[in-house]
Amino acid sequence: MPDSLVTDPAAELEPEPITAVPLRRPGRWLAAGVLIVLLALFVYGAKTNPAYRWDTYRKYLFDSRISHGALVTFELTVLAMSIGVALGMVLAVMRLSPNPVLRAVSWLYLWIFRGTPVYVQLLFWGLFTSLYQTIDLGVPFGPQLLHVNVQNWSQPFVFAMIGLGLNEAAYMAEIVRAGINSVGDGQREASIALGMSWGQTIRRTVLPQAMRVIVPPTGNELISMLKTTSLVTAIPLTTELYGVARTISGANFQPIPLLLVAATWYLAITSVLMIGQHYLERYYSRGVSRQLTARQLRAMTQVHEIGK
Repeated sequence: MPDSLVTDPAAELEPEPITAVPLRRPGRWLAAGVLIVLLALFVYGAKTNPAYRWDTYRKYLFDSRISHGALVTFELTVLAMSIGVALGMVLAVMRLSPNPVLRAVSWLYLWIFRGTPVYVQLLFWGLFTSLYQTIDLGVPFGPQLLHVNVQNWSQPFVFAMIGLGLNEAAYMAEIVRAGINSVGDGQREASIALGMSWGQTIRRTVLPQAMRVIVPPTGNELISMLKTTSLVTAIPLTTELYGVARTISGANFQPIPLLLVAATWYLAITSVLMIGQHYLERYYSRGVSRQLTARQLRAMTQVHEIGK
């Protein structure tokens, strides 16, 4: 009997391959088409609407006063956020301290600064020089250790930085406390069992794991701080981005294009900060995701080539 007429019994038992037909989703395509049409209509309407004054928008988009205002906004954001993060970590440690006085002081700080609007707080900082002309520290009825004349300070920027930083510290304290509490006690106990000191346990075990919880909301707080700087007009500080745009619009009576210019700069700075946040989150999420990084894939390839 020729071999072509011999049939393999195993091949007869194999099922026929399934022809997979992708599930059609007409509603999804219809919704996307409607949204694209609406977006195109909005863009066309905004482009042809003379009230937007696109010529004024292009004129002031890269104006030196606007770019300087953006720089002041960025500096104010970074400095206020630095104060907020540093003071927030101190307040978080105080909240977790077994000392009842430290816990009470930290709770009182958070209660005041989270319970009052930041705009009201900035108004108080704007009136600080009306409340205090000098700051003196020393021993009661004794020698004076420190004397500061508040009137000599560069008041608007300094008070805006302090006001925003102290307000942000109240929120950062809760973020840091939540991050530290997210690390299980077993991690600390295991580190101590391995002979680590308290500092080594915090630095090598607790903080790397807590940062996965702390970094994402901190990035959101940083972006929120960037936009909150527009409230420093309460002090008043008018050299930041929104203040400069408002000053120019007050002179040419064209607020809409100047608001668009300010919004464009805010979006640009926010986009840069979001890129930095993405890489920082990816750095601290190493070991959590099952997806291998490029570096890990290269290492596995090298090990495989050596084993051949």
